[in-house]
Amino acid sequence: MTRKKYTKKTAKNIHKNRRKNYFFRRKILLVILIIALIGTGLYLKQSISYYYALYFNKSSHKKLQNSEKETLRIQKILSDNLDKTYGFDISHYQNKEDISWDSLSIGNKTIPLEFVVMRATMGNRSADKHFEEFWQQAQKYNLIRGAYHFYRADEDPIIQANNFLANVKLESGDLPPILDIEKIPKRKTNKKLIEDLKVWCKIVEETYGEKPIIYTYYHYYKDFLKGEFDDYPLWLANYNDVPTPSPDDEWDFWQFTENGIVYGINTKVDLDVYNGGIWSLKSLTLD
Repeated sequence: MTRKKYTKKTAKNIHKNRRKNYFFRRKILLVILIIALIGTGLYLKQSISYYYALYFNKSSHKKLQNSEKETLRIQKILSDNLDKTYGFDISHYQNKEDISWDSLSIGNKTIPLEFVVMRATMGNRSADKHFEEFWQQAQKYNLIRGAYHFYRADEDPIIQANNFLANVKLESGDLPPILDIEKIPKRKTNKKLIEDLKVWCKIVEETYGEKPIIYTYYHYYKDFLKGEFDDYPLWLANYNDVPTPSPDDEWDFWQFTENGIVYGINTKVDLDVYNGGIWSLKSLTLD
């Protein structure tokens, strides 16, 4: 068979086309390789993040559980109040290393936590050892902050108010001061207790120009405080299987469980719901 002969020009074109096809195939191979590398990276992203956290960020998220009854109760409250705003409250009972402030949510990570309330002071002279750290972290991660004073019923209301004011410097965008009252006095009458609570509120209100929020348990409010603080914002704790914290009183905040499981916190915490949307909550904050 006679070998086919090519002119010099034809041979040059053939060589040129082969060279073009060669580089085209190389480009295709390179694109496939890049896509494969990106896909592998995405596939291993979770594992990479895990090992990074394992060796460089020592925090991990524990698997916390509640009883079936409590789980169903919390789920019902969440589903019935999806139009409201959620938050949590903490004190030195939570360790600083247990909280990852950049990823706090509840309801299978579908509901963000918008505010946090922290215990600042207790009684005449005590202060919460984690308050300053928690206070700064909450501001860093753009959470609406609230600070409360745990009132000791037999101690002096003026000294207690000054203890709170010495340790807490509220700013614009923070919640008004919060008074936590849940103990019955042993050395005072109930009437004297009410008078003392009003003294504490008056001192703090004159400092910040806003009425403090009153926190207490539903039955404590019903038995001791009802009718005395009707024009104050009300924060009620009620952990029973109820649709609202009070059947016949207006409320602003409801602490609905002490067994809250929060994505981003390795201990159970108190969970709260504000009776309104986020803009309503912001309107309650200090100017």
